[in-house]
Amino acid sequence: MTPITEVEGRRLALSNLEKVIHPATGTTKGEILHYYATTAGAILAHLHNRPLSFLRYPDGPDGQLFFTKNPPPGTPDWVRSVAVPRSEDKNARQVLVQDLASLMWAANLVVEFHTPQWQADEPAVADRMVFDLDPGAPATIVECCAVALWLRERLAADGLHAYAKTSGSKGLHVLVPVEPTPSEKVSAYAKSLAVEGEAALPSLILHRMKRSLRPGKVFVDHSQNAAAKTTAAPYTLRARTEPTVSTPVTWEEIEAHQSLVFRIGDIAPRLDRYGDLLGPLINLNRAGRLPAGPLP
Repeated sequence: MTPITEVEGRRLALSNLEKVIHPATGTTKGEILHYYATTAGAILAHLHNRPLSFLRYPDGPDGQLFFTKNPPPGTPDWVRSVAVPRSEDKNARQVLVQDLASLMWAANLVVEFHTPQWQADEPAVADRMVFDLDPGAPATIVECCAVALWLRERLAADGLHAYAKTSGSKGLHVLVPVEPTPSEKVSAYAKSLAVEGEAALPSLILHRMKRSLRPGKVFVDHSQNAAAKTTAAPYTLRARTEPTVSTPVTWEEIEAHQSLVFRIGDIAPRLDRYGDLLGPLINLNRAGRLPAGPLP
């Protein structure tokens, strides 16, 4: 029988709690739900008011993976959704996860959480910018650390503050809080920095996605700033053989060029030690203004 759990007054059927989702560590669905319950305060702050896309992997990373933006069939009526602009569907809606009950409902589906760089009440007006640093073998996250440091210095020259997290997969994400700015302008600025980075460090940085160019280099993916794109949210679990998490990191850790891999058991101790290292993305006291004028 599927156990029924009450969360903040909502009744949830939490299913298959003993099912192994991450085979390398034997991590079960019940352990995943426990992770989200104990780190809810941190992840909810970054999901708040952002229409969600889900990468679902109910049978683990070796099973079927499917990406969905629409509310899944059977979504409870108390889970909030919001209308979103989507060219192919004028009546499109996406889920908002605003509270613990909604978070646990979504986690029970076994998902990665992906968010746009804008909030629901201002579609296509970004309040953050992201650079997804993706290493091409034999490059690793160690090379991503070098690129992240270059980006931090370059962004600082324009008066912008940078923060970082692991992708939870192979690379790093560099994130920047910005004053509300049309996504198109943010995308253009991000691309200009990726192009500049390739010119400055041609043996390390690549701004183009072409696979044949990527071995040994770090692709600086600026495209996720487009209004239609999404990025793995801070603290989301990833669909990997081990239960790795997209984890905020310090610049000291990046300067040490460590091989940064964090799993669900690492996150609560890190929150106790550092708090939310990405708090400035929410409290926009440090939000910067992009340079004025035309961009290349």
